Amino acid sequence: MQPLTLGWDLGGTQIKHVLLGEQGKILEQSIETFVQDGKDPAWKACIQKATSRIKQKWGSLPEAIGLAAPGLVSRDGCAIAHMPGRLQGLEGLRWQEVLNHSRPIPVINDAQAALLGEAHLGAAMGMEQVVMITLGTGVGGAAMVDGRLLKGYLGRAGHMGHISLDVDGPPDICRTPGSLEWAIGNATLTERSDGRFASTHDLLTARINGDQEADRIWLRSIHYLAAGITSLINLFDPEAVILGGGIASAGSQLFDPLNKALRQMEWCVGDHRVKLLPAQLGEYAGAIGAARMATEWLQQSH
Repeated sequence: MQPLTLGWDLGGTQIKHVLLGEQGKILEQSIETFVQDGKDPAWKACIQKATSRIKQKWGSLPEAIGLAAPGLVSRDGCAIAHMPGRLQGLEGLRWQEVLNHSRPIPVINDAQAALLGEAHLGAAMGMEQVVMITLGTGVGGAAMVDGRLLKGYLGRAGHMGHISLDVDGPPDICRTPGSLEWAIGNATLTERSDGRFASTHDLLTARINGDQEADRIWLRSIHYLAAGITSLINLFDPEAVILGGGIASAGSQLFDPLNKALRQMEWCVGDHRVKLLPAQLGEYAGAIGAARMATEWLQQSH
């Protein structure tokens, strides 16, 4: 039987999984939606049920299982140590016990997992110096320097959404004034648009239809994003900056004005410019990254 690796990606309303075979071949993948309607975490039961199904289908569970989730990972790498405000019950949960597995199940921050996935099978393959920014309800991110994923002392490294772009701006959920997350995340769009728009999709639809105020709000957000990316380029000197998440699916509406703004801001050495690339793995990047990390853990233990 070929060696299998299982990766989970736990979000606020969905759980994604991928099962990888040899050379990273995707054997199966799925997205399951859960609704929290009781005291016990619905996502926990959802993963347990899906894991039982996988075990029954394939005869046994893979030795290598990894999980991606929002929050800061514990020092031993086997649990989320700090996750304020969402997914109650996640902090301190040991997944080896939850899934009754024979080996420890490593846990990784979801944005860091997304970059690891893109480096394994996506837009960052073959690169060692990469920054990734995920644009959605909030703004996440991760950095890879000299081929190593940066995690930091407490696991905060790569939280790109919480860099400050306006010292007089309102604090975000991490108390950062005028952060990148505040400037472009979906969570603050209603506030930033004085109640006119609830989602970036609505904002961009209005912009396409000639709404000048929607155009102003969007281009202002792009200006902030370009300034943030410029700062990250100066900090990490990456070969490429990869954009993922729901907002990145805006395509040319995002990349055209963003490239224009970056041409005015980026510190170019000679004629070199940092590549700005869309993520390739879509919704499964985090699950693939979690699976990749689990494989690395298994190799290190042997």
